[in-house]
Amino acid sequence: MLKTPNELRAELGQAIRRRRIGQQWSQQDAAERAGLGVRTWRRMEAEGPNLVANLIAAAIALRCEEGLSQLFPAPAAASMDELLRRQAAGPRQRQRAPRRKKSA
Repeated sequence: MLKTPNELRAELGQAIRRRRIGQQWSQQDAAERAGLGVRTWRRMEAEGPNLVANLIAAAIALRCEEGLSQLFPAPAAASMDELLRRQAAGPRQRQRAPRRKKSA
């Protein structure tokens, strides 16, 4: 069954609350670690994160940011040939843009 955006947000809020309680932190502690206001944190637990920035801040504070990149996994290979091509290509590495030198 497909879930509505509000249902998904509520589930995320509940997961955030469970993780915080598992860390034995108060809402105040978690909000401070995330750099958010306590009211924002409470609302996020009750209704789910409203902004992606809040979700990311909560994930970092609760030490589970690694899983965020897995929210949108690569699509499954459409054929065996495609799967073999992907495996042969190996993991792709992102190239960083060169840093600018600061002028004095």
